[in-house]
Amino acid sequence: MMNKDYDIIVIGGGPAGYVAAIKSAQLGARTALVEKDELGGTCLNRGCIPTKNYLKSAEFIYELKEVKKRGININDPGFSIDMPAAVKAKNTVVKKLTSGVGSLLRANKVKVYKGTGIIKEAGKVEIDGTEIITATSIILAGGSKAIKIPIPGVESPGVMTSDEILDIQEIPKRLAVIGGGIIGIEMAMVFNAFGSRITVVELDKRILPFLDSEISETLLKSCREKGIEIKTGIRLEKIEDTGSGLKLYLANGDTINTDKALLSIGRQADLSCAGEIGLSVDKGKLTANDRMETAVPGIFSVGDLNGQKMLAHAAFKMGETAAVNAAVYAGLDIEEAPAVADLRFVPSILYAVPEAGSVGMTEEEAGKQYDIAVGNFPLAANGRALASGAPEGFVKIIADKKYGELLGVQIVGHGASEIINEAASLMAMEITVHEIADIIHGHPTISEAFMEAAADCLGRCIHLPPARS
Repeated sequence: MMNKDYDIIVIGGGPAGYVAAIKSAQLGARTALVEKDELGGTCLNRGCIPTKNYLKSAEFIYELKEVKKRGININDPGFSIDMPAAVKAKNTVVKKLTSGVGSLLRANKVKVYKGTGIIKEAGKVEIDGTEIITATSIILAGGSKAIKIPIPGVESPGVMTSDEILDIQEIPKRLAVIGGGIIGIEMAMVFNAFGSRITVVELDKRILPFLDSEISETLLKSCREKGIEIKTGIRLEKIEDTGSGLKLYLANGDTINTDKALLSIGRQADLSCAGEIGLSVDKGKLTANDRMETAVPGIFSVGDLNGQKMLAHAAFKMGETAAVNAAVYAGLDIEEAPAVADLRFVPSILYAVPEAGSVGMTEEEAGKQYDIAVGNFPLAANGRALASGAPEGFVKIIADKKYGELLGVQIVGHGASEIINEAASLMAMEITVHEIADIIHGHPTISEAFMEAAADCLGRCIHLPPARS
């Protein structure tokens, strides 16, 4: 048998890919990674990290508008946004993190190839159409790309994707956001804070349609209070470039005049790394089992490419899982094999103002399968939230009434992105609502609302009146 260049080759250096490569090397595999763009993928370069940088700036602005209520008088309350400086600050953070990924790969002796990698056949990867490298196992981590809807005018220069808007140099006076999902609502709040007049158009009957309806209702209210116009249950038919801006034509006959439009209707798997070797594709995603194995032995599919959970933190876990199983296939003796990615308790987070977090089932989903108990603790009754000027939101726990098993947790409010991890951890450990209600939480903290919601699930919450309607 011909000697292979490597034990494992990873195509794609995003969250799934670089983690898979590092884990592979830690397991003792000779490992290579092929990346056509910057290390870190969409998350570090055009997604998670850049958007959070801007959202923090938006949070500062929203808080600045509230300081007078706290007795803080600022002589000149006006402000302006230096967008080129904001982009530069964002790029500084991104560069630090991507450089860190590169350093980790070098420290673990992963060979990095700069170029477009395509699998030509089992065991062979072609780079930029010229170089061939070989390995026993190949992990495909090609990531995703923004979806573009096939409507007239969508290719107009004023229509941006979530990739492009992060480097915009001038704040548009008017911005139409096409899609009211997580990316759309986050960017709507950013540019609303920066001074744009925002209109969101969502095809579904509500914004954030994949989250719990109570989260959707709370964020809808928050958007409207901030002056963001929301249009739901309406199809976009056409975009016209007027020369001085854009005109959006809606199916109900309404039109929207805007300077720029953000197309944020989601992302789809980028299958280009998979080549033409006949790997199984289902609904545009490269299918894999819970070991990240494709139907072809020795080839693994991870992250956004397989679409099981299109979230960076899920991609980390999938990358590690694939690395273990790929190392075994390559002939390494691995104690922790076989590895399985349990994605039942992956939290989903909306980094808006206020934040929202969700893990497990929504109330609607759980109610169809179980006899449920629901506990809901409003942050308006939480001391830390009130003292922080952030009473907007709630913690909701959905539990199986018979055994107290946690079925789902929904949180809206300041700190939701952190508290939801406590919920996910306890769900993974199979801790019941009875036990959570008895866990002593620090006071005053927003996280104690999680314990209060568990107590409310059982009808014994101390800090809520007993007969709420």
